[in-house]
Amino acid sequence: MLFNVHPSNLMSALSVALELSTDGLSRHHWRTALIADRIAEHIGLDDWQRQVLVYSALLHDIGAVSNWVERKKLIMLELGSDVYRHAEAGYELLKDSAQFGMLAETIRHHHDNWDGSNPFGLVGKDIPITSRIINLADRLEILLKDKVYIFEQRPDILSSIRELSGSYFDPDLVRALHEFARRESFWLDLTNPHYYQNFFRQINTYGRMVLNIDDIVNIGEIFATIIDRTSRFTGVHSRSVARVAAFLAQAKAYSVEEVKLIKIAGLFHDLGKLAIPNEILEKPGKLTDREFLIIKQHPYYTYRILEQIDGFSTVAEWAAFHHETLDGLGYPFRVPEASLSLGSRIVSVADVFVALSENRPYRRSLALSEIEKIMRGMVDNRKLDGGVVSDLFGDFVGLGKLVEQIRIEGA
Repeated sequence: MLFNVHPSNLMSALSVALELSTDGLSRHHWRTALIADRIAEHIGLDDWQRQVLVYSALLHDIGAVSNWVERKKLIMLELGSDVYRHAEAGYELLKDSAQFGMLAETIRHHHDNWDGSNPFGLVGKDIPITSRIINLADRLEILLKDKVYIFEQRPDILSSIRELSGSYFDPDLVRALHEFARRESFWLDLTNPHYYQNFFRQINTYGRMVLNIDDIVNIGEIFATIIDRTSRFTGVHSRSVARVAAFLAQAKAYSVEEVKLIKIAGLFHDLGKLAIPNEILEKPGKLTDREFLIIKQHPYYTYRILEQIDGFSTVAEWAAFHHETLDGLGYPFRVPEASLSLGSRIVSVADVFVALSENRPYRRSLALSEIEKIMRGMVDNRKLDGGVVSDLFGDFVGLGKLVEQIRIEGA
C-alpha cells in the first residue's frame, strides 16, 4: 500500500502535535518554518537545502515536546546551556530514521551560537547553514507578540536581533533578514493564520515523497516514543497498544496491510496526550473535574491532527475513537454503536488491556485473570465490544507470549 503524501502535508500535521497545550495551539513551528524559508529564499539556497530546512523547522523542538518544563524554557529569551538537551534529544530521535534522518544534524545544532559561546556546539560556518537559519528564525518568532500590532513591534524585534549579530547569529543571515524584512508582506504573512495553507502548498514544489506502509509504521514508532515519554508509567504504552491491536486484527482475519494500518493507529492513538501536562498524567491521586476535562481533550487532538494527513482518514478514526463506547457515552465525539467501526473497537480493547497491565501512579499492574474480569464487566456495561474481548482472552497461549514481550520491552 502506498501513501502519496505531500511531505509538507505530513510535516505540517505532525508539527501541530508539538504545539499542543492546555490552552490550544500555538503556531511557533509553522511561523519559524516560514521565517526560515524566507531567509533561505533571499540567500539563494537550493531546493534540497530548503526542503531539509523547512522540514527541520517544522520539527525543531521535537526533543522537548514530552517535557513541559523544557518546553516552557524554550519560550524564554535568555536561553541557558540546558536548552541544548532538547536539541540533542531531537537528534537522537531522528538520526536512525530512514524517513527523517536527513533532518537530524540540522536539529542537533539549531541552538549553536555563531561565536561558539554555547558549551556543546559548533562555531561559525562549521554550524550547518540550515541550523544557523533556524536559530535566527526561532528567536525572531519568540520575539513576536500576538497582542501588539505587528508594525509597531517590527523595529524592536529587528533591533534585538541586530544586537545578537556576531554572537548568537551569523552576521550575513542577520543582514539578509534586515534586507527582506523591509517588505510589509513578510510581517503580514507571519501574523495571518489563513496564509499558512498557501505556504505549505508553495513548498510542495520542493518534491513529493511516496511512503509505503512500513515507512508510516517507522514514523509512528518515533512519535510513539515521544508520546510515551510524557510519563514514566507509560514507557512503551503506545507500542504495546499497537502490538495488542495487531494481535486482535489478525484474530479477525484482517489482511497483512490492514494489520499494519491498525498498528499505525495504535502507535498514534495517544498523540493528543502531548496537550496534557506531565503532572496531570503522573498524578497519584484522584483527578479534579478540571483535570479530567483536560485529559478528555487528547483523543480529539489525535483525530484533528491525523485527519490532516493524506490517506489517514481510517487511521485517524481507529486511533482517536479509543475512548468511545458502545453505549454512546464515550468521549470526545459520543459516537453511537452503529457508527463505531471494528478497527476503533479493537484499538479501544487494546488500550484498556494494556492500561490494566501497566503500573500506574495510583495502582500496580493487574494479573491476567483480574484484567479479564474487569474487561468482561465492561462488556456487560456496553463499554467494550464482547467479540473483540473474547478474541483477546480466547487464545491464552498467544496472549501470554504477547504479554511477556510487552513486559520485556517495558523493563
